[in-house]
Amino acid sequence: MPLAVYILGLSVFALGTSEFMLSGLLPAVADDMDVTIPQAGLLISAFAIGMVVGAPLLAVATLRLPRRTTLITLISLFGLGQVAGALAPSYAILFASRVVSALACAGFWAVGAAVAIAMVPVNQRARAMAVMIGGLSIANVLGVPAGAFLGDGLGWRAAFWAVGAASAIALVGIVTLVPKIPLPAERPQLKRELSIYRDRQVWLSVAVTALAAGGVFCAFSYLSPLLTDVAGLPEGWVPLVLALFGIGALVGTTVGGRIADAHLFGVLLTGITASTVFLAALALLGHLEIAAVALSFLLGLSAFYTAPALNARMFNVAGAAPTLAGATTTAAFNLGNTGGPWLGGTVIDAGLGYPATAWAGGAMTALALALTAVSLRLHRRTASKVVTGSSAEKSDTATVQPSHT
Repeated sequence: MPLAVYILGLSVFALGTSEFMLSGLLPAVADDMDVTIPQAGLLISAFAIGMVVGAPLLAVATLRLPRRTTLITLISLFGLGQVAGALAPSYAILFASRVVSALACAGFWAVGAAVAIAMVPVNQRARAMAVMIGGLSIANVLGVPAGAFLGDGLGWRAAFWAVGAASAIALVGIVTLVPKIPLPAERPQLKRELSIYRDRQVWLSVAVTALAAGGVFCAFSYLSPLLTDVAGLPEGWVPLVLALFGIGALVGTTVGGRIADAHLFGVLLTGITASTVFLAALALLGHLEIAAVALSFLLGLSAFYTAPALNARMFNVAGAAPTLAGATTTAAFNLGNTGGPWLGGTVIDAGLGYPATAWAGGAMTALALALTAVSLRLHRRTASKVVTGSSAEKSDTATVQPSHT
């Protein structure tokens, strides 16, 4: 695996830390900015929505620009967004800095994924994506808890400064180690790139990705109150359990990335099935301390075990437009990260309790599993037609040749 792919993983560590660290800083931000905690929570929603909208828009806007230059520009813009957030004198400016950071983050994910794919052979695509997603896993294990620690000791702005410093290190790595990726001999055409959206397999991949991610985060977003109010764990255990989820995510990403290139649909089917089972178990057994802790780890493992395969599948079905493929996958994951917590909140507001978020998440992953089966059936049907057509062509050639001799 090229060293440059690991540099992209380091960059994703900074991006992921910034995206998720606010969950542990909301009370301090709300107090400093003189807003309510729900208003401060909108900073998280703004980032997610910026990712959904920004990924395809920036992919299109940078379609004909050099890939390396685009990465340098986006990571620089992201770092400046962190500095602006650290210096923000008002909630409005902090909100604007989050939107700018989200747009840069979305664009970097889309272009970075395309660059990582371009630097490795086809049979190592899932492993390359596993390295990038591994940066996100490590962000959950180390970056987010570190941000909360800095915020508690030095104030929430210190966490933004730290992510800004990590972005600067990533920038140096990109400038020095990421090679220039040559543009295609024929300049990319937007109309042809957009043609991937006429393929139903692309839309199936979008739906599976959004539902698989959304189902897990439907429950994970409310894991903290479930652990304390339902399982009865002390509040001091919550960061440890969240870190355990991140460790599971790191293990899952590593294992899934190594297997997915050879058994892509096998990873998707087993991983999403496992998530569905674990969510159902959490709904039924979440009141037991040991079960709640163990299932938190297992959910992180199963969710991120499928992530490299979900990314690789999109690049396989949309290979004619790799940048838009990366952007579409980024948008799909963030649709899940936005829709899942929304569904969980709706279930809680309906008075069904925190365990019901796991039932709702399980329904989402079960639907993702059904759509994966549909995608596999279409894939086999297409492969069968290709093989049949190729055999017929060879047969025709064999029949014609003797008449010429």
